[in-house]
Amino acid sequence: MPEWMEVILRSFLFLAVLFLITKILGKKQLTELSFFEYVTGITIGSIAGEVIMGLDGNMWNGVVSIFIFGSVPFIVGILSLKSKRFRDYVEGKGTIFIKDGKVMEDNLKKERYTADELLELLRRKNVFQVADVEFAVLEPTGDLSVLLKKENRPVTAKDLGLSAIAEKEPQTVIMDGEVLDEPLANAGRNRRWLETELDKLNVSIENVYLAQVDTYGQLTVDLFDDKLKVPTPQEKPLLLAMIKKCQADLELFSLATDSKETKQMYHKNAMKVDEVLNKLTPYLKN
Repeated sequence: MPEWMEVILRSFLFLAVLFLITKILGKKQLTELSFFEYVTGITIGSIAGEVIMGLDGNMWNGVVSIFIFGSVPFIVGILSLKSKRFRDYVEGKGTIFIKDGKVMEDNLKKERYTADELLELLRRKNVFQVADVEFAVLEPTGDLSVLLKKENRPVTAKDLGLSAIAEKEPQTVIMDGEVLDEPLANAGRNRRWLETELDKLNVSIENVYLAQVDTYGQLTVDLFDDKLKVPTPQEKPLLLAMIKKCQADLELFSLATDSKETKQMYHKNAMKVDEVLNKLTPYLKN
């Protein structure tokens, strides 16, 4: 048999062997290697390489082997796109670790995870009590996806009955001391506005490492000199303070007047401003 043919056969053989060994070792090997497992993996790869290439050191044999190792994952990727059954076998499927708040011990044993390791994965998701979890699944990548019970999830604007505005992508308008005109235009701003905002901060463009415009049109700046302090944007806090003052003034006018109709008018409008204030406060607070 020609040497190049032997290299091809050995390459395919050891790809299959290494794949099966990895499947046996489980998902844990993908993201959580101990020192022993890391050394073992390197050793297995080295042994496979030596066996595959242990012929006469011919350079072309190495080229053929590299081509095999590079082309097989590509072919497997194409087949995975076409067949879910093949994809599930090669890439694996998620394994449920917690369901309805109960730990699935059999699935833990199947993936060779201990209770301590499960708790460690939960802590990485900022979850410190199993009872807080509704559902948790170990993904094929070895990462743990966690769904908290409804009462333990962070409160959202929807939960509070508030209408949340859609946030736009922050636009980077200065990078390395250079103004980026396209992002500046995307943010609905121009160079004159940018210069005015920098003047407020007493900062020149050349001293700015990075500057961004957020959803609300506020400019945030990071300078080359980290020792210099740049004041935070004050537009939103100032607007919030003005609305609060307007609401307080209307209430004060309502108390100060003797006219019943005028008192009702001031009070009615004060209530309207208060409703607006309640809706805007979450967005205007820094």
